[in-house]
Amino acid sequence: MTSIGGAEMVDWNLAVSTATRLVRPGPEVTRDEARAVVAELRRHAKAAEAHVRGFVRMMPEDAPVEDTPVLVVDRAGWAKANVAGFRELLKPLLDKMQERRGSTGGVLGTVGGKVTGVELGMLLSFLASRVLGQYETFAPVSRDLPGSAAGGGRLLLVAPNIVHVERELDVAPHDFRLWVCLHEETHRTQFTAVPWLRDHLEGEIQAFLGATEMDPSTVLERLREAAQAFAGARPEDEAADGSRSLVEVVQTPEQREILGRLTAVMSLLEGHADFVMDGVGPEVVPSVAEIREKFQKRRASGAGRLDAALRRLLGLDAKLRQYRDGERFVSAVVNQVGMDGFNRVWTSPNTLPTKAEIASPSDWVQRVHRKASEPE
Repeated sequence: MTSIGGAEMVDWNLAVSTATRLVRPGPEVTRDEARAVVAELRRHAKAAEAHVRGFVRMMPEDAPVEDTPVLVVDRAGWAKANVAGFRELLKPLLDKMQERRGSTGGVLGTVGGKVTGVELGMLLSFLASRVLGQYETFAPVSRDLPGSAAGGGRLLLVAPNIVHVERELDVAPHDFRLWVCLHEETHRTQFTAVPWLRDHLEGEIQAFLGATEMDPSTVLERLREAAQAFAGARPEDEAADGSRSLVEVVQTPEQREILGRLTAVMSLLEGHADFVMDGVGPEVVPSVAEIREKFQKRRASGAGRLDAALRRLLGLDAKLRQYRDGERFVSAVVNQVGMDGFNRVWTSPNTLPTKAEIASPSDWVQRVHRKASEPE
């Protein structure tokens, strides 16, 4: 537990209760419809294992399947899971902030922790209605959400959001649900087939957080800006040119270097998942072309001005670019050297693409494949 003056710097319980209270209700479904959706998503998640493994060829066919849990959750359940994940990942940063600030008195610590808890809850309530699925790489042990294990991950499928989007796009529910599961199952395969990937990613994230030189009050102010944007308190910020994301404003020179590597890895993981679900799709999802076309238009269109402002502040626009740029990288490499040639990307951290190579796949092919073919 990270605290200042005996009080937690972030009131995590308040973050959960705030997110649960503010999250928008999902689409209207009957109890029987909800049960059917949950059952179908679980079946699709199971079926997606074989589809993805056969396509990506990242492990031998007879390799045992990693028994990571699949949880079908509602929006509040997703928020609760991610509060737990934030608590794990932010611990080094909060420890460092505590050391800098020292003992400042119980009242200040308590108030600050509650303010930050409310703000984090507000942000998660915004995100909870937008996420379709997530492979939670850093899932902590939790009694509230079963299936978590120390050092392991779990697959979360957010049923209300999947139903909402399939209705909004007017696509076949069976096909859309399987299509989503193919994307998320690819993430699970990435981390279960590549033993070093989780530790590498965690190390980079912890290095990024540990390199911050920002005063605790400034960190809280960044959260406050995001919360105010969500609440509509500062409409003049919505159209501000050059607005920066939370990630961009906390960077030291060391963090910028780390962020470049993180961006490349996340582009690879997201782009690979998009590539796989479109590659597998024609065989098992009859309406995949229609789904992809409508989904891409939805991604590109965005929403209202307030929604767009918060997306910029949270850096979500950058995440959309990761999908696009990463898929182009994977597609180009597979076209040049085939799937087995592409899979050299998983050999070690040294074979991961750089941010520049994501934009120039031929450079990655030349570096990795030329090096591998050179005589010792």
